[in-house]
Amino acid sequence: MSDPVVVQAARAADAAARAAGVAVREVSEVGELAVVGDLFTDVWGKPEVTTELLRAFSKTGSYVGGAFRDGALVGACVAFHAAPQQRSLHSHVAAVTPGTGGRGVGFALKVHQRAWALAVGLDEIAWTYDPLIARNAHFNITKLAARPAEYLPNFYGRVSDAINGGEDSDRVLVRWDLRASEVAAACAPGRAGGSGHAGDSGRADAADAVDPTAVVPVPPDIEGLRAADPAAAHAWRLRMRESLGPYLAAGATVGYDRERGYLIHHQTEGDRP
Repeated sequence: MSDPVVVQAARAADAAARAAGVAVREVSEVGELAVVGDLFTDVWGKPEVTTELLRAFSKTGSYVGGAFRDGALVGACVAFHAAPQQRSLHSHVAAVTPGTGGRGVGFALKVHQRAWALAVGLDEIAWTYDPLIARNAHFNITKLAARPAEYLPNFYGRVSDAINGGEDSDRVLVRWDLRASEVAAACAPGRAGGSGHAGDSGRADAADAVDPTAVVPVPPDIEGLRAADPAAAHAWRLRMRESLGPYLAAGATVGYDRERGYLIHHQTEGDRP
């Protein structure tokens, strides 16, 4: 008998792709894998992953997904398996072609990735993101219902590309429980690419509406600040590391609200950093 969660995830993936006006599928042919690599290079301003490595990922059963509009690649996502006993996929890199943002392409890719992972018997997808980039915090936590689990200081070392600008590469690791009711709701048809886990206003969900223990603010445009005032951007990095990092290390539940920033919950007085 078919697993109803897997069936519903596949339907959600189809709906998200239709809403974004794309077709999302696995990519394995060498020529298309080269285009995936070119897309990442265009976004980051330097090569992120080689065609050869993408080919190896595809051949060995990892995930290389592409979103196509009128036959042209407009987004891609690459993930590989974590330790077998974790039944987890690590999503390493994802991007959409500049100019397609806000049209649900990234959302469609993640919902397809969830359906793929469930179909091959996985329970979780994890990935990292820069906690200073507000739109990514909103997308990961509010739209997708992924939950921050760990703060990773300078995870990749200093990264010199069009997005990171030579700054320390602090990252937050999020975990996506693929069978969780809130994740299924975030991916459900009718919410694809639009509201997801929260409303289009960016307000937090019902759990985050409860008064938080603490709030950690996020700059509105850290990428612009890195270009205009690198010292101020670095000061934001240190503040985030010294505030959000200890909360996650203490096991806090972290939500997100576009107006306030990270919302810290389920923290006892004695646990506060």
